[in-house]
Amino acid sequence: MYSRSPHKMYAQRLAVPIARSLLSQRVPVAASAAAARAMSTSVARRDIDSAAKYIGAGAATVGVAGSGAGIGNVFGALVIGYARNPSLKQQLFSYAILGFALSEAMGLFCLTMGFMILFAL
Repeated sequence: MYSRSPHKMYAQRLAVPIARSLLSQRVPVAASAAAARAMSTSVARRDIDSAAKYIGAGAATVGVAGSGAGIGNVFGALVIGYARNPSLKQQLFSYAILGFALSEAMGLFCLTMGFMILFAL
């Protein structure tokens, strides 16, 4: 019959000496209050929050580069299509404008999300 898992026994063997050593240390009350005051991390917490905000806004605006690449592909394909069949100029141009608009809309959406993360939080 299996009574204890070996991982639980190992954790108990590891935790008990650590707990005993912490309990054996006598800390004066004034020193513990100073240590508790030193453990306050409000300034560091704000710094971490603002850093995370800037990182998130930057990651959200990376899609703007994809929008630029998409616009380049659309107009590159327009030039190639026009070079192959000049009689379809008007139809190819309308498709290119549609592709440009969709690609630009996705870029603006990414940019908007970046600004929302930056200024709303």
